[in-house]
Amino acid sequence: MEKKTILAIVLITIVLTVSMVLQGTLFSNNNASTATAEKTEQTTAQSAPVADTNTVASVQERKAIAASSAPKSTEKFRVETDLYEITFDPVGASISSMMMKEHADADGDHVELIFKGENDHNAFLMYWGDDLSSPILDVFSYTVSGEKVIFSNDYTGANGEKFTVIKTFEFKDGEYLFAVTVDIVGDSNFSGLSGDYAYTIAYEPQIGPAFTQMKNNAYDYRRSYIDAYNSKGKLKKSTVRLTNGEFHTTSQLKWINVTGKYFMVVAMAADNTIPYKYSTVRGSTLDVAQTDSLYVSRPSTASSTSDTIYFYAGPQLKKYLGSYYSGMDNAWKLSNTNLDAAMESGSMFGWLENILKWALTMLYKVIPNYGIGIILLTIIIKLLLWPLSKKSASSTAKMSALQPRMKELQEKYKDNPQKLNQETAALYKEAGVSPLGGCLPMLLQFPILIAMYGLLNKHFELRGAMFIPGWIPDLSVPETIAVLGFNLPFLGNEIHLLPILYTISMIFSMKITQTQSSGAQNGGMMKFMTYGMPIIFFFILYNAPSGLLLYWSVQNALAMLQQVYTNAKLKTNPNSLDKPKATEEKVPEAVRKYQEKLKRIEEEKARAAKEQAKGKKKK
Repeated sequence: MEKKTILAIVLITIVLTVSMVLQGTLFSNNNASTATAEKTEQTTAQSAPVADTNTVASVQERKAIAASSAPKSTEKFRVETDLYEITFDPVGASISSMMMKEHADADGDHVELIFKGENDHNAFLMYWGDDLSSPILDVFSYTVSGEKVIFSNDYTGANGEKFTVIKTFEFKDGEYLFAVTVDIVGDSNFSGLSGDYAYTIAYEPQIGPAFTQMKNNAYDYRRSYIDAYNSKGKLKKSTVRLTNGEFHTTSQLKWINVTGKYFMVVAMAADNTIPYKYSTVRGSTLDVAQTDSLYVSRPSTASSTSDTIYFYAGPQLKKYLGSYYSGMDNAWKLSNTNLDAAMESGSMFGWLENILKWALTMLYKVIPNYGIGIILLTIIIKLLLWPLSKKSASSTAKMSALQPRMKELQEKYKDNPQKLNQETAALYKEAGVSPLGGCLPMLLQFPILIAMYGLLNKHFELRGAMFIPGWIPDLSVPETIAVLGFNLPFLGNEIHLLPILYTISMIFSMKITQTQSSGAQNGGMMKFMTYGMPIIFFFILYNAPSGLLLYWSVQNALAMLQQVYTNAKLKTNPNSLDKPKATEEKVPEAVRKYQEKLKRIEEEKARAAKEQAKGKKKK
């Protein structure tokens, strides 16, 4: 294999690895929302009685507010909308479960958006002030009325002032965005909640779907972004950088989110001129390997107040997130929210990724199997890139023809590197060959390589898309043929077949490519490229989605077929890859003349040797 080919493969490795690190490089029912609580959880809209209040000792300690002690129901209740099945908990006026009806997990069950263990907090709990150590776990009274679930509880402050906390959840038909409104209503002598912040509302501990181990890599992750106003009043999305697992900001934000590969939760204040403190905290619990929680802290107030935080909790699909630019496109009449920017961004070749996504969607409409669509798309791309691949193979063939002469020059000028470079350049010029002639066509294919990686790693429609029943039931995750009772180093306890097939195909592809260069030496570098590189890719791609590995395996198979064809053409006619074209005849003609010159020299040597032998015989 030539140096240029080695360079190309090394560059591919670097680009793919960097891409993975950088990336290390992302339903509705038209009937009205029922919001109906089931029988065991209040089947009709009703209000639980509000009890008397207790007096507390110290507001300043942020634990100075106590709830009424009269008994209330602690029984959880379920409310359904057209998109959600939600389990509410009167303890803390919170949500313990939020299932999406339109999306299923690997077991066929509805996707749970609140990933928590038995000992973990519910979502949408409140904290006094911004102290996140002790959530409000008082039992609230509640009312279910149409699209709203209203919780309330009465409190008495340290100075005897009475106030009521009312938390309202409001949903709308066909929307993954809902409102959480907190009202603090006090009597005439209400002095408010002291300290810098009155309360904090939280989404914790983690967004679903559930996982057993978060590798935090390109194939599964949780990330946070903010959309902040800069000094010129323009919005700019940026990645949250955690310090000791935490991020806090009082900057004016449009929104803050936690996102996974397919689903996200976004918090957006209805009035973003209020100096809220936005926080995200990463940690772990006994039941959740990695937690990523959102917090919005409301500044203290000396009067009654009402604040609304909108939450989007659902899929990363532009058809939903993009509907909040115009008030005519969503039931909330919200506009200019910039919510679609909360989606995972594509690579620098996102435009190409969108084109490939469109092509894959069109193929799926013809044959409703995304696995077959990936295979067909790979073949189409290979055919479109055939001129580049052919050019690369042709350049490699020409370089191979010059190997004997190159060795002569290397031997002749082994002690004069400068002269060797000059003579080598002259030889390339004479033959019309560029050392990068085979490498550059491969570099031009990098945008497609990166775009395909981005597409097949996070295309939403691949979630749950089956290719081969019993083997590849979901193209968005690794396929598993066996589960061991122990862990293998670097691999875990799951055995995936596709990475093995991919590695074998890559080794064979490398070996077949080597046969093209008759002058190549099978040294240590060549052995590394043949066996070491595929093994490295095996570990890099072992937990890659099945769709991505399917693409790579088919790509290798097609490359092998192309190389077999190229080698066969070279055996019958070294110049067969270059058909007569006015703009291309100069290069094969130079190679042909050089080969004829070598042939004449050999014939002259043979003739001279023959005549010399005859002369000796006559004597």
